[in-house]
Amino acid sequence: MDLLALTDFNLVARHGGFGRAARATGRPKATLSRRVAELETSLDLRLFERGARTLTLTEEGRALHERTRVLLAEIDETAAAIATGGDKPRGRLRISAPVLFSQTAMGKLSVGFALKHPDVRLEITSEDRPVDMVEEGYDLAIRVNPDPDESLIGRIFLRDRLVVVAAPSMVRPGDDETANAVVRGPMSGPMTWDMRSPDGRSSLSVGPVLSLPSLMMVRDAVRAGIGAGRLPISLVSRDLAAGRLVLWGDLDRPEIALWTLYPSRRLLSARVSAFLDHLKEAFPMGTADELAAHIGG
Repeated sequence: MDLLALTDFNLVARHGGFGRAARATGRPKATLSRRVAELETSLDLRLFERGARTLTLTEEGRALHERTRVLLAEIDETAAAIATGGDKPRGRLRISAPVLFSQTAMGKLSVGFALKHPDVRLEITSEDRPVDMVEEGYDLAIRVNPDPDESLIGRIFLRDRLVVVAAPSMVRPGDDETANAVVRGPMSGPMTWDMRSPDGRSSLSVGPVLSLPSLMMVRDAVRAGIGAGRLPISLVSRDLAAGRLVLWGDLDRPEIALWTLYPSRRLLSARVSAFLDHLKEAFPMGTADELAAHIGG
């Protein structure tokens, strides 16, 4: 495949037209049109639908653009690094992070990284769904307990755990009683939360009375005394220390592990390496206490 033609195709796709790409880059419009036509001929595919006033990517063109634009950017950055005799992080860095981690930690992390690496254009998206890193053009993803994926390389950088907490005004129920509960997600009927503490294992019967879409909202409702809640210890440790919440026990389930993930078939770019180093500096031991300190600092 002709890399020059592929580069011109991506320019036209990014700018949404031959004229716009020509004006933005100073390349002759006729040259861009010819190279894209040559690429379509070599692939035996139509990459654009050409209207009288519009130019839109076909399904095949969209797929080619999404799969090649990041690779071409990496080639450009590698060449620039070699030319300048260094591997200084530069270019766009797209990161997908979970909603709660974004709300509590990514703001401060992003500011610190931007101050250290001004040549990197950092772009954070906040979402809990699994993303297709190659198709959607992400350089790095942060995920909670992700499913195994052979196409990705990952490592744990933080560990947390879920605890059951309540307001001091709320009396813990006896064995045959049910506690009001605040839950994240769809409302359901009565349930049992299995817990563990220094005194051993126990079960708590709860009846959800309030369903909320985020753990931050659950914490606020639990503080108000509406019901008990299951929350990460990093999110409530300051409340526990200040007496705004009391600990009823650790939830008896596997720990929360936050992973950094990136595509295994890509070389690790300088900007991704720099952000991984930044996370290591922020959380050298990877503990819930470090995350709590970061959130509260």
